[in-house]
Amino acid sequence: MNITWFGHSAFLITTNENLRILIDPFISNNPVSPVTVEELYADVILVTHGHQDHFGDTMELANRTGALVVSNHEISIYLSKQGFETLGMNIGGTVNIQDIKITMVNSLHSSDMDFIEEVNAGGSSAGFILELENGRKIYHAGDTGIFSDMRYVINHIYNPDIALLPIGDRYTMGPVEAAIAAEWINPEKIIPMHYNTFPAIEQNALEYSDMVRKSNRDVEVIILEPGESYQE
Repeated sequence: MNITWFGHSAFLITTNENLRILIDPFISNNPVSPVTVEELYADVILVTHGHQDHFGDTMELANRTGALVVSNHEISIYLSKQGFETLGMNIGGTVNIQDIKITMVNSLHSSDMDFIEEVNAGGSSAGFILELENGRKIYHAGDTGIFSDMRYVINHIYNPDIALLPIGDRYTMGPVEAAIAAEWINPEKIIPMHYNTFPAIEQNALEYSDMVRKSNRDVEVIILEPGESYQE
């Protein structure tokens, strides 16, 4: 399994069976992305919510690669009307794609579709739990503030091994809240995201790592630069 970060909240997860899952593909307008849209390929695209810095290049990628787009019901309806293959779901639901289980979980954020000329309601924002072929679980939190489901649902029900958590502050939880989230979720590893894309969300990931270490020494924080990968 390989997890590559493209900056912001965009990740490509390549499973052991070579299924390529692209999450929140904000690439072409992402000032820190080291790749172009033309360089990417996906079998599945997951969209956490309707903001343009997460929906990003979903339509261009899906059009070129034929990827299935998994999102909340409202975004899936919009994309279906544009001719794309979609799989709509909602909070608490699970779908199976090949041998991968994808569960949509709650997040605390807005989700209007602001990538279209006239902003429309985009349903609920979400995170995803991916259970891979080997049973390893990855939690992509999407954009979110800290909320009690991280302790009582994400941890106790889904128990992810790896958590991808926003630390940028202003639009999501900041390092302090994300360190508490690390304690509540209690994964083996955390990859911080949604920071240093723009001046408004500049953060020091090393300082965040120190906060996590002080509160939970069993959690390893893996700091990636855009374009770098974590593999296991």
